[in-house]
Amino acid sequence: MSSTANDVNAAQIEHWNGPAGETWVKLQTRLDAQLAPLGHLAMDGAGLRPGESVLDVGCGTGATTLELSRRVSPNGKVVGIDISRPMLSFARQRLEAAGFPQTRFEEGDAQTRRLSEGGFDLVFSRFGVMFFADPVAAFKNLRAALNERGRLSFVCWRRVADNPWVAVPMAAAFQHIPQPPPSPPGGPGEFSFAERERVHDILARAGFKDITIEAKDMLVGGASLDVTVDTTLAMGPIAAALREADPVKREPVAHALRQAFAPYENADGVRLGAGVWLARARSGNQK
Repeated sequence: MSSTANDVNAAQIEHWNGPAGETWVKLQTRLDAQLAPLGHLAMDGAGLRPGESVLDVGCGTGATTLELSRRVSPNGKVVGIDISRPMLSFARQRLEAAGFPQTRFEEGDAQTRRLSEGGFDLVFSRFGVMFFADPVAAFKNLRAALNERGRLSFVCWRRVADNPWVAVPMAAAFQHIPQPPPSPPGGPGEFSFAERERVHDILARAGFKDITIEAKDMLVGGASLDVTVDTTLAMGPIAAALREADPVKREPVAHALRQAFAPYENADGVRLGAGVWLARARSGNQK
């Protein structure tokens, strides 16, 4: 997908249709295994029932969309939406194998795409809502897609300090390479919803009601030490920093990551803490 000056989320569209999206597809088995328990928090808290219609925002390679489809089958409908063409291509392959006839994937920006007004019982997301250029506008658009009894349920990251799975490797790696500059305050990014008050304010300004935002903590990971180091070198802020660094820095960074992760390895693999917000709300749409 090409991005233009008219795309309000042009930088994100370019990012997720380039190496980031392609790398996610390559590593999807590892990443799905790591993130699945956190996505299930938002699903379990959404009160899903068979026959409901769900919009999965930032669906990526489709793991959450397929699990949502299973939970609302046999008569429910799920639409997964994402801006990444490589990830959606892989998601459609998975859907063909899974065989949910009332599930589909759409390429589009959930901030601006015209959605089925009042067409959904639930808007769901697993780490897909932190990247909007104008989050209030985006959530207004998503709220309009909900019916009068519609609900919202998503998980997003808290602060880096609340997420040892990020903080531990970053502290090790950035002793050897420069740390990328932080995202501008209020700008889109992985940790842009780190502050509870900001998330609540965005949802309230978008018109949602009965907003609850709970801190949840969980151990994530489970891969071997070798796989954990390899994944960290390939994806995320350390991978981004390595692309800008002298290639000779890769080996010392890999060694530092191995030393940092080693104390967290046990019979279940390498597991570190993850801290998220579980956000839920009701549409407030009245007929």
